[in-house]
Amino acid sequence: MCAEPRPLIVVVEDEEELVKLISQQLEMAGLNVQAYTRCAPALRFLQHNFANLLLLDITLPDSSGFDLLREIKQQDINVPVIFLTGNSMEEDKVRGLNMGGDDYITKPFSYAELIARIHAVLRRSESKADFHVTKNVRTTDGPFDFLGTKIHPDRLEIHFPNGTVHKIGRKELGILAYLHTHVAVVITRKELIHSVWGIHADIRSRSLDQYIVKVRAAFDQNGLSLDCFKTVHGIGYIFEPPAAGATK
Repeated sequence: MCAEPRPLIVVVEDEEELVKLISQQLEMAGLNVQAYTRCAPALRFLQHNFANLLLLDITLPDSSGFDLLREIKQQDINVPVIFLTGNSMEEDKVRGLNMGGDDYITKPFSYAELIARIHAVLRRSESKADFHVTKNVRTTDGPFDFLGTKIHPDRLEIHFPNGTVHKIGRKELGILAYLHTHVAVVITRKELIHSVWGIHADIRSRSLDQYIVKVRAAFDQNGLSLDCFKTVHGIGYIFEPPAAGATK
């Protein structure tokens, strides 16, 4: 029987002795640790690796924890964040939480409490992920209209006007949902892949094309055309549906 994987915690803290102590305590609690004393190398790691949680100081030599969190959000790197800082000012705590931080712990702290809070945030993040069908669609999302059909994320179904209910895969659903929210703008292949599969996904353009073929085939089989979803040579795609009431 395989052992449960150990969650990876990225620690960004400029006090080297404290980094060592935190790392020791987390590893004794069954967690893996990747530690940094600056923002830049931590960001590079997160750009290319999955982490379960980021434990983040605010005051750092090359930037601030707030700046690193902002950069992570802009790059769509999905990792829960706990601020761990000596700064107890209420406005900074509110700022960190409003920016998307999941918790805020001030020094001094007990390691038992730190580990308990890490596990609490990990549980919350795992329960949120349970609803995700793809990176951009959740089972709790409501139905949406798409070229005369009704798409149901909760059932992974397309309801066609002819009464046919067509089951679709998760990736086809993610592609349709992305097109639905990105009308009349050029969509790069990389953008579409990252939005549906996630920013760290190793998906080739050929694989994306295969899913798009499945989507087109479902519409063709039910008397509808996806001709308004066009290839932009060398870049990606553009989705330009006809105006409401117009026929295609």
